[in-house]
Amino acid sequence: MSEQSPRQESSGIRMGKPFGIPVYVSWTWFLVAAFITVMFGPQMRQMLPQLDDFAAYGVAFLFAVLLYVSVLLHELAHSVLAKAYGLPVRRITLYLLGGVSEIEKEPPTPGKEFMVAAAGPALSLGLAGLGLVADVYLINDGGILEVLTWQLWFANLIVGVFNLLPGLPLDGGRMLRAGVWKVTRNPGTGTVVAAWGGRVLAVLLVVFPVVSALSGGRELSLTNLVWPLVLASFIWMGASQSLRLAKIRARIPQVNARVLARRAIPVTAETPLSEALRQATERHAGALVVVDHDGRPMAIVNEAAVQATPEHRRPWVNVASLAKTLEPRMVLAAGLTGEPLIEAMREAPGSEYLLVEDGGEIYGVLSTADVNRVFSGV
Repeated sequence: MSEQSPRQESSGIRMGKPFGIPVYVSWTWFLVAAFITVMFGPQMRQMLPQLDDFAAYGVAFLFAVLLYVSVLLHELAHSVLAKAYGLPVRRITLYLLGGVSEIEKEPPTPGKEFMVAAAGPALSLGLAGLGLVADVYLINDGGILEVLTWQLWFANLIVGVFNLLPGLPLDGGRMLRAGVWKVTRNPGTGTVVAAWGGRVLAVLLVVFPVVSALSGGRELSLTNLVWPLVLASFIWMGASQSLRLAKIRARIPQVNARVLARRAIPVTAETPLSEALRQATERHAGALVVVDHDGRPMAIVNEAAVQATPEHRRPWVNVASLAKTLEPRMVLAAGLTGEPLIEAMREAPGSEYLLVEDGGEIYGVLSTADVNRVFSGV
């Protein structure tokens, strides 16, 4: 199963860096490898009667490894094309349900979104086609190679077709999103439609085997529902996350540096905190900027540090001791809004930023807490 996602933290064993993209294997993969080995071992023993039990389970384990090599190729198709479009790819992680390509930015156009999403299923279906041709015309001796080839082309066919289903977080959902985005010219609308498509798919994955069993007069086995429930849970959670992200992105245009800025007053480094706060109250300011004797900003007094300072100590504490030195990236243009503002803050994480006019004059201080409140409740 494939998914493209924004930046996220995950752990795993680093396996290499093909095409400059770090590849990690999550510890959950070993659970899947063990499960596939145990499940397919008896089948391999039946299909290859010349093997003993140990060798049959060894072939089953080899199938698990080759299957995840196919998944890796699927993810590399997404990631290599994304890099070709200038989109940064943080890494690929192979885990319990397949793989995830951590593409850090969304494609800028619906056409590129569609192509990046379609690259993975196209490669999986291509591998399935090559395997089928090899199985039918080239490898027909009934040995280990033919059995593995048959298993792999069939598995790649399933992976390719399943990922084309029209619902997020599957590749088909991203393709659907691109189509709706193209028609409506609104990526948010595309996300909502594709996410609800994912929720419908999640429900159908559970309902279909239940209805099939009941309509066929067969006894409903909970064991047969385990895998559909796992897949349905994954898809439902991914679709729900996409809906939340759509709501967040819808509020990004409301993020305006000038509107959210706190009025700031300049104070010198040796100014007592109590005096600086008195001046701020008198001038209805919400932030303190430490300046040198020529009026150049050097630091921003940290709000959390001020609140943590007991009132009886404030006359004896100077503002410099509670200030954070300004790095160049912490100084932002006061005219920033929307995505450019969010991106600038993402590149230099902090609690406060100094906003300046084009001529370098201090406009105010932007607090990360104030920006976060725009998205609260999403």
